[in-house]
Amino acid sequence: MVEIHLYGGLRRLAIDPRPDRDSIVRLEPEPGETVETVLEWLGVRPAELSHVFLNGALLSSDNTMAKWLDYRTARAGESRQAQGLDTPVCRGDRLGLFARDMALLVV
Repeated sequence: MVEIHLYGGLRRLAIDPRPDRDSIVRLEPEPGETVETVLEWLGVRPAELSHVFLNGALLSSDNTMAKWLDYRTARAGESRQAQGLDTPVCRGDRLGLFARDMALLVV
């Protein structure tokens, strides 16, 4: 099972979108699934996102300061801003999806 934690405007996709509750969607990944296919399954366009975390590590960010922040990155050897949504997802993974209205809270 992959846990997808939704923040900001993306909470609308959770069963209980109230801000005082965890907004989590769970899905069983198929072989070859990626972060991008998970977004498609949820109906989320990449343009709606400000940051994506995979297992607590920054996978992608639209923040130009991301390269200077000291986040642990999900894909070694790539810039903090340019890491792709083509990253495979596996059982036990946790995705954190931050909508554009939550961008400053992550910085």
